[in-house]
Amino acid sequence: MSAPLKVAFDSSALGARYRHHGIQVYARNLLESLRAAAPRHGMEIRPFISTAQRCDDGTFAETPGFRPRTTPLLKFDRLWRYGGAAAAAYRDGADILLNPNGASLPVSFLLPIVTTIHDLTPMVLPCYPRRIAMLLRFLLTRSAKASAAIITVSEHSRQDIVRICGVPESKVHVVYEGYDRRLFHDTRPEPAAHRALLARLGISRPYILHHGAIQPRKNLARLIAAYRLILSRSKLDFDLVLAGPLAWQFDEIVAAARNPGDGRGKVVLTGSLSDHDLSLLLRGAALEVVPSLYEGFCLPLVEAMACGVATIAANCSSLPEVSGGVLRYFDPGSVEEIAKCMQEVLERAELRSELAERGRARAQQFSWQQCAEETLAVLEQVARTGRIRTQAVGVAL
Repeated sequence: MSAPLKVAFDSSALGARYRHHGIQVYARNLLESLRAAAPRHGMEIRPFISTAQRCDDGTFAETPGFRPRTTPLLKFDRLWRYGGAAAAAYRDGADILLNPNGASLPVSFLLPIVTTIHDLTPMVLPCYPRRIAMLLRFLLTRSAKASAAIITVSEHSRQDIVRICGVPESKVHVVYEGYDRRLFHDTRPEPAAHRALLARLGISRPYILHHGAIQPRKNLARLIAAYRLILSRSKLDFDLVLAGPLAWQFDEIVAAARNPGDGRGKVVLTGSLSDHDLSLLLRGAALEVVPSLYEGFCLPLVEAMACGVATIAANCSSLPEVSGGVLRYFDPGSVEEIAKCMQEVLERAELRSELAERGRARAQQFSWQQCAEETLAVLEQVARTGRIRTQAVGVAL
């Protein structure tokens, strides 16, 4: 019997700095699913743990095909991201390194590295201070060129990576993300628990929801303006709930939310929520709106659809691809178009039901188990052949 293929897993994306961000959700769920799938593929997953890290929740408990490795280097963020991860994997005898965070410097002469690049926001839609944006552009470009293979989360991101980073199409593999089916499902929320949550958050009406980190790319200032426009020209009476942590450059959004408008309805900023509270809030929403200017995949979109919530989205980047074209779409640069789309859905119960059913069916095509299986296929291809065959792995559209 041949020895298992030893796959080091860069677990830095599980750190506190990424809490409530999509990259941590991706890394956490992928690692959990790799743990279950790897033994069937003759692989051994080796996630790194800091010597200072607590593991009381069982996340890093050793099981067959899953052998966590302890290293002091993980405590030093820059050292780890700029070569420390590859050095630790090489010293530990790993055959290959899987890095779920593309913003790092892979030291590829030590061992093959497979990197997940979720999107190219710093190049396509920079919304960071200039120095940070320049650093991120350098790291992403270098990571794309130096990695043995790149995993990305949509065909749209694949095209961006090939075009902007100048890498061969055959090097970039599309592996769609999944969603947590234990949290995001279409079971109606328990009424008493839902009422208690709404009272705690200050939500006093049926509500329109957006969930995700508060940052410029999410286009929430226009969403607030569209919401106020609806209230001004209709009899609709809803609150607008923006659920998620304040990430960066959020001052304009917070100011817009505080503006009382004409006194009807209100904008509620919930801040970070527990997984349980987010699930409860989402399953009770009248409408989910995703007005993002740019997304690599957009987990909140899939989570809303999985919960059977009528969902509408921007007509740009990966959103039509991931949603399979089954939703209503709008130009995210037009407040009027956002408002018109929202109003139409809110005023037509049959349309809301149709969107909910179509979204729910589409969401069933995504799972973390499938994501893990396809990720392992890319790893095996790189480690055993040393070259990349042309393919696009993912859910059939």
